[in-house]
Amino acid sequence: MSSEEFAPPKYAQIVQAIRRKIADGTYPPGSLLPSETQLVKEFGVSRPTVVRALQVLQLRGSIIREHGKGSYVKALPPVSEDDSTRPGGAVLDRAETDENAAPVQVGPHPAPAHVAKLLGVADKTPVLRRQVLSRDEDRAVDLVTVWCPVELADGSDLGSDQALRVGIREHLQVAKGLTLHHVAERISARYPSTEEAKLLDLKRTAPVLGVLASVFNGGGQPVLVVDLVLPGDLHELEDAYSL
Repeated sequence: MSSEEFAPPKYAQIVQAIRRKIADGTYPPGSLLPSETQLVKEFGVSRPTVVRALQVLQLRGSIIREHGKGSYVKALPPVSEDDSTRPGGAVLDRAETDENAAPVQVGPHPAPAHVAKLLGVADKTPVLRRQVLSRDEDRAVDLVTVWCPVELADGSDLGSDQALRVGIREHLQVAKGLTLHHVAERISARYPSTEEAKLLDLKRTAPVLGVLASVFNGGGQPVLVVDLVLPGDLHELEDAYSL
């Protein structure tokens, strides 16, 4: 077999290259990374592949992406680990139009028991389910399901079947005047459900990382539940914190 057969996916190679440049100071903390167009030319790949690489860097806490402005290298790890980027929180700042993402199921749905418990409602209470699938040029790379009370979704675009142009956090701030205050999340390694396996084109025995996040407002009330599913062969989670 040739060495190319063991090469990581194209987006992962871009992630590695950018992280090396961050580590050696080519891209210092706070600096603006090359634009997506520049990275497409530099690495000779498609835009979705570059977007996927930037998404992974954001999930790992290496960069901060600002819609309409670009991607910035994150400052050195903060003193408090509470400030470090977590996958569930990162999802709230992702613009779906920037992630090659498309809604696959949007609308009212009876709350599953675990979602109902996290939202503080009765089992099977109708809530809004927004399910979004992200892809690179080759395959599906993550599945995000956002659950929220129907009254919260009213007057917002969460119930739209169109991709959001800004992150959910920014959209709710503008549309509803709602400030999302903090996130509590749990990460597990598991097998995908039948539905998840179908959407992600995985075998039922393929491992995934599941991130289940409760999102609270300033009053400490749960307002959203984010369920992020990451194929295990494409993702690793990394953190940095002080001792």
